[in-house]
Amino acid sequence: MQRRAIFKGRLLPYLLLAPQVAVTVLFFLWPAGRALWQSVHLQDPFGLYSEFVWFENFQAVLSDPNYLGTVQVSVLFSAAVAGLSLSVALLLAALADTKIRGAGLYKSLLIWPYALAPAIAAVLFLFVFNPEIGLLGRAMNGMGLGWDYRLNGGQALLMVVLAASAKQISYNFIFFLAGLQAIPRSVLEAASIDGAGPVRRFFTITFPLLSPTTFFLLVVNVVYAFFETFGTIHALTRGGPGKSTETLIYRVYQDGVVSNDLGGSSAQSVILMVIVIALTAIQFRFIERKVHYA
Repeated sequence: MQRRAIFKGRLLPYLLLAPQVAVTVLFFLWPAGRALWQSVHLQDPFGLYSEFVWFENFQAVLSDPNYLGTVQVSVLFSAAVAGLSLSVALLLAALADTKIRGAGLYKSLLIWPYALAPAIAAVLFLFVFNPEIGLLGRAMNGMGLGWDYRLNGGQALLMVVLAASAKQISYNFIFFLAGLQAIPRSVLEAASIDGAGPVRRFFTITFPLLSPTTFFLLVVNVVYAFFETFGTIHALTRGGPGKSTETLIYRVYQDGVVSNDLGGSSAQSVILMVIVIALTAIQFRFIERKVHYA
């Protein structure tokens, strides 16, 4: 019995691949190529001509103290978003995997936030944490906590971390729940019979078996924090106050779109791409060693 799909003609496979190839070329290869080209050129203020300047744009970016501060903010922001969204999603998935009333509704409600656009999710947080009209913002000021993310950089960073994590929790929850449901119940029941409590069963059996899922989500969440949180930051703080929430991706927008420094912003985008590739390679090189595939 033939189990493989056989195409009699050569045209159909290429037609099936054409849409994906077109999307990859149009939205990844072409922008990446343009960024590489512009990163080694310096354009005049009117965009009429460009001059090849080798690596001067990269030197200017890396020698800027403000850019190094942006790198620190980005590392802290991505670590906080990945850690918070993964830990909360794992906790919610573990609760959803137990036998509780209304489990179907509970799971559906946890998945819904992922459908929100980042800017919309940020606006919802504005209505909650705004110091003048927000429910929690006004409550905290009423208790004398002095909450105002528009003036306090630490509070602003905390709010964008919460907003970015809230959207990603739903995505992580789906994968963690699927991973938990794939674990054989007989293994957990045998551990329970041997006297292992819920906490010990989780850390000795459940979590090691979830390590492939956790590793995959760690890579996805780091990339998400670096690249896909622009809308959240732009809607909430616009990088302020005092660049306390300005991440690398938002710095590219500020220099390229607002300041019209195409060469510098392109160099920053290339550096950002290298950083993310290096972080992903490090994760695969060192963290994957501790991943146990059943």
